[in-house]
Amino acid sequence: MTADTALDDRGLIVTCDTCGQKNRMLYERLGHSVRCARCKAELSAPAAPIELASSADFDRLTGRASIPIVVDYWAPWCGPCRMVAPELEKVAKRHAGQWLVVKVNTDALADLGERFGIRSIPMLAVFSGGREVTRTVGARPAEDIERFVASAT
Repeated sequence: MTADTALDDRGLIVTCDTCGQKNRMLYERLGHSVRCARCKAELSAPAAPIELASSADFDRLTGRASIPIVVDYWAPWCGPCRMVAPELEKVAKRHAGQWLVVKVNTDALADLGERFGIRSIPMLAVFSGGREVTRTVGARPAEDIERFVASAT
């Protein structure tokens, strides 16, 4: 998970860049403008992949998010997974507020790998409206990932 983003039952918890206040971005309003509760500065959408810590977080996020969720199924021992990680960083940064990039470690969250039939990694999937709309296997550059996601949304 990024250092300044966490998840709870209702949304993403992000830290204001201006005053340090923690604020909640509701899953259902991820694509909308949100202001800090303390200083009223506009909050930035997460611009880095978020490591999911639980299957419950995954289910809440993919089921309720108002923007497409790009899921990277990966494992720490996987060389191609490590190669695609910086490319996903670029995608998350360039499309912050339009898409949310999340990472699912299939070793730590094996139940998700089993539920979605993940047999090869890295596997990228796009979730929209609470369901998986497409997937692809293999490492690829950021531009290819962006075309893949855009074609699905």
